[in-house]
Amino acid sequence: MHNYDSESLDLLRKIYGVLELLAEDKIAERDAKQRSALRQLAGASLPKKKSILLMDGTRTQAEIHSETSINKGHLSTLVGALNKANLLTGDPKKPNLVISLPSNFFDDHADAN
Repeated sequence: MHNYDSESLDLLRKIYGVLELLAEDKIAERDAKQRSALRQLAGASLPKKKSILLMDGTRTQAEIHSETSINKGHLSTLVGALNKANLLTGDPKKPNLVISLPSNFFDDHADAN
C-alpha cells in the first residue's frame, strides 16, 4: 500500500477530472440507459436534480437535504426509486450513483444521452 501526501492526492484527482472530461462522450454512450432513467426520475424538479448530482457516496441523505433543501420525504422516495432502478450502489444512507455524471448533466444544452 502506498502513502500519498495530500498534494499528490489532489494532483491525482485533477488528472482524473481531466481524463473524465476527455472521455465524457464515450461514458455517455456506455451509460445511456442509466442516464435516461436518472433524467426520468428527476423530472423537472430542480431539488431532485441537485440531489442526484451530490450522490457520490460521500454525503449522507441528511447532508444532501441540507445542501439542496429538498423535502426529506421526497429525498427518501427518490433514493428508494434510484435504488429500485439499480442506479445506486452501497448503502442508501450515503447514496452513491453507479455511474458518474458531469456537473452539467441536467442542463438543457447538455447532451441528452
